Amino acid sequence: MATTKQIRILGVPMDLGASRRGTDMGPSALRITGVSEDLRRLGGTVEREQDIMVPAMETRSPADLAQRFRREILHVCERLAARTQQILDEGSTPLVYGGDHSIAMGTVAGVAAHFRSRGEDFGLIWFDAHGDMNTPQSSPSGNIHGMPLAHLLGMGDPELAGIGGFSPKIAPERVVLIGLRDIDGGERKIIRDSGVRAFSMREIDQRGIGAVVDEALALVTHGTAGFHLSFDVDGLDPGIAPGVGTPVPGGVGYREAHLLMECVADTGMLSSLEVVELNPVLDERNRSAETMKHLILSAFGLSIL
Repeated sequence: MATTKQIRILGVPMDLGASRRGTDMGPSALRITGVSEDLRRLGGTVEREQDIMVPAMETRSPADLAQRFRREILHVCERLAARTQQILDEGSTPLVYGGDHSIAMGTVAGVAAHFRSRGEDFGLIWFDAHGDMNTPQSSPSGNIHGMPLAHLLGMGDPELAGIGGFSPKIAPERVVLIGLRDIDGGERKIIRDSGVRAFSMREIDQRGIGAVVDEALALVTHGTAGFHLSFDVDGLDPGIAPGVGTPVPGGVGYREAHLLMECVADTGMLSSLEVVELNPVLDERNRSAETMKHLILSAFGLSIL
């Protein structure tokens, strides 16, 4: 299966939202695998890749320990939101390489602004071992990569929630979490009360990945003009993707992940994709990036037959 999409790749080399260094090298690790060349072989048009500039952690110090590097992350996400919206407005598909998961506040803000300007709704799949729904008040670490989804839903810090000039970015009933298996104590109640649909690894094990993917895609495509996929590499089992800062055993396996991505492609409604939390410092000879390359290609239409 080929793709006819026009794809624009954005790198966001940021690790300010995490406590472990290294995700700022994630975009380079993905580029080394040759994703863009393989997308072209699939039939897609890939323009010259660009980066959003990010300050190095060593040149800054966190002013607020409850929201470490908040100001720097806010500025990066504002620029990322504007660029993401522009790409979508011009009819292309953003493929965003992170960076830690705090970048999603910018990516999804740009997606939301695009659909909002057209009077349309969109869905959001959040693939992750973690809920990322802490607020500055509930977070045990102050790391903003554990807070982006809460801010996109209108909770937490007003400025982070208000990127792009509006909040919330998406209604909770259009959000699906897949792969959960490591939730902070204060975060658990936030997730339960939020109204999002959360599929833990227990539910995936009990029902099977096929049933979970079918329900998830039905939710994010019903009444929407498309959906964004925010893919955290730590949603995968560390056995196939060890290059992450917060590995959690018992994650989604290789074939399960490919099924998700192949079904995403089948819908024809993927508006945008981001890959986050890839940490080459902790990887094994770029193995996790190679795995992600194949998953990205599946999301853009590569299939067995």
